[in-house]
Amino acid sequence: MASTFTLRRLALGASRTSRAFHSSSRAFIKVGDKLPNLDVLVESSPGNKVNLSETIKGKALIIGVPAAFSPSCSNSHIPGYINHKNLKSAGDVFVVAVNDPFVTKAWGEALDPTGSSGIRFLGDPTAKFTEALDLAFDGTAIFGGPRSKRYAIEIGEDSKVKAMHVEPDNTGLDVSAAEKVLG
Repeated sequence: MASTFTLRRLALGASRTSRAFHSSSRAFIKVGDKLPNLDVLVESSPGNKVNLSETIKGKALIIGVPAAFSPSCSNSHIPGYINHKNLKSAGDVFVVAVNDPFVTKAWGEALDPTGSSGIRFLGDPTAKFTEALDLAFDGTAIFGGPRSKRYAIEIGEDSKVKAMHVEPDNTGLDVSAAEKVLG
């Protein structure tokens, strides 16, 4: 049986750990911020890393989706951007999904076979980019693991976040729709 001293020491240690854990600040992305400097996104293959903080040099749009090939993403959300008359005025456009690069490549080819929209489809296979933005949610019940909230982030000419359009229910399609973001 553990001594009273040992139990107190364990409780004190747990209390300190708990306090330290809860008092650590999280990196929430917000208007005015630069994107996190992460080399975790991939395009077309695992070896083709994309760091958006280094890639974006001005105006851009990042569209986050819960899953490639899901009905809302494939039938409405991304086609809305591909077909929008103001897409070119958004600057560089990236779609980020918590999927592997082979899935996002195939999805991009299915939605935009000629690549004429200029949209780049990126995989976030570990969800590290999505988590760094604090835009992940527990999608285990439907998708088998963490997923991205549906969002659109506008990047201004200064390469900083200009506007954020994040769906309040994670997966709905309202505030992040092309018509709302591009006008």
